[in-house]
Amino acid sequence: MKSGEKYNRKEFLTTIFWGGIALSFLQYCEKKAKSFLLKITGTNSVLGHRLWAKDFPKASEEIKTQFLIVGGGISGLSACRALSKKGIDDFLMLEMEDHLGGNSSNGENKFSKFPLGAHYLPLPNKEDLEVIEFLKECGIYLGDDENGDPILDDYQLVFPQNERLFYKNSWQNDIVPQKGISDEAKNEISRFFKLMDGYREKKDTQGKYWFTIPIENSSRDQDIIQMEKITFKGFLTAHSFTSEELLWLLDYSCRDDYGLGIEYVSAWAGIHYFAGRKNNWSKKYKDQVFTWPEGNARLANHLSKYTKDKHIVNHLVFDVKLNETHVEVLSFDNVQKKTKKIIADKVLFATPQFVNERIFNNRRADNFNYVPWLLTTITLKNEFGGDEELAWDNVIYGSDGLGYIDDKHQNIDQNMGEKVITYYKSFSSDNCKKARRKLYDLKENQLRDLVLNDLKKAHPLIEDFIIEMQFHKIGHAMIAPVPNQIFGAETETAKKPIDGKIFFAHTDLSGISIFEEAFHQGINAVKQMV
Repeated sequence: MKSGEKYNRKEFLTTIFWGGIALSFLQYCEKKAKSFLLKITGTNSVLGHRLWAKDFPKASEEIKTQFLIVGGGISGLSACRALSKKGIDDFLMLEMEDHLGGNSSNGENKFSKFPLGAHYLPLPNKEDLEVIEFLKECGIYLGDDENGDPILDDYQLVFPQNERLFYKNSWQNDIVPQKGISDEAKNEISRFFKLMDGYREKKDTQGKYWFTIPIENSSRDQDIIQMEKITFKGFLTAHSFTSEELLWLLDYSCRDDYGLGIEYVSAWAGIHYFAGRKNNWSKKYKDQVFTWPEGNARLANHLSKYTKDKHIVNHLVFDVKLNETHVEVLSFDNVQKKTKKIIADKVLFATPQFVNERIFNNRRADNFNYVPWLLTTITLKNEFGGDEELAWDNVIYGSDGLGYIDDKHQNIDQNMGEKVITYYKSFSSDNCKKARRKLYDLKENQLRDLVLNDLKKAHPLIEDFIIEMQFHKIGHAMIAPVPNQIFGAETETAKKPIDGKIFFAHTDLSGISIFEEAFHQGINAVKQMV
């Protein structure tokens, strides 16, 4: 239409009509472009909760074995390995889920494997010969060089860049705040790490480290145990640590390893995070960790080789009876929908205490705090991140979450194709039961908003790149080392075998949920059994 001409009424209404359709179409396209697949997965809580009702059929099948292991997490798998090492092959493992591994499990899509729980293993202390031997079995530790330093498989060690922190609107290397902090904050951070260096080397009069891994090898001097009776926040306050940046770093570290922050975990556990690992096995690989796209499921798969033809999944143990000569265990087969009776000489329950209290009427888990976690695996277009290369671990300062890992970081072709990241969030709270209910009540759209609102602090346009989001809920993800958890009377009672026939192994008996503790729990249980 030429300049100066006018619309008549019919032309005007027609234009408005088609313009409205065009605008609606554009808005539809914009919404369509930002839509993506949402999925929720999780542990088999529905089957597990049947322990409350115990509405199972009578036993219709009987199995006999010398040793029965209940629970296919790292502790149970480690026990199977320990039995095999002793030349014992008459054992059977039962697992409630449809796979082994527990919190060291994984998922996979067409672009990458990804963890559904624990996702790395720090280098062990040189004194931890059992874990070192296991790493050699796995082809991770390849022997020693001429100087006696370990030769490790570089492809199973985290590639550069290891970690980065989004702080004051930009990314920086390392997760310790550095750029733009005050001199007072720098001095506090330096003072704190010097204090931890001292604790790392401290030993008692018997030559035991104050803090080490496994925890059972740590000193039991009462002056040190007293640190387990106060919170880490109380310890920090008593030592005049007040820097916002330092307190954030320590709170993040505790939430990352223990699920709960500095207000809730014990001072002993908080110090152990920094002092338990000695960094004394390798000089060359001092600051690196072992990691894989599937996370610690790689380690669980190595251990699973010892259970070939000796494990059954989809089985929920719901009752146990102790006789003079043997133990009778009732287990529900969730596939065939029938109950089996397993008769064993000895039984190892490699299960958490909130499960054990439903099987054994006289055991309680009221003082065991299990933190719920949300894992979100996000598949993104390759353009995500732009020119900024993703680190393996990407943390956002001040975030409610724990940041995300790049699941394809260890791949040689990591820059090819879509990106896959996994975001972690623990529900740090003074009431884990309430937090667990909150997690389970969250629907897909609520989970999406919770995760994206956090990630948008560093990636405001992330929605434009998302192809798929998968949420994984773990209601009882890990034990939290609150005061009196690690060395408390309830934990000591829960460790004790029953009549030399029923034994227990789990990280909640250590008070800290890490691979090494689970691994040693299995080994120690077999030593007791055999």
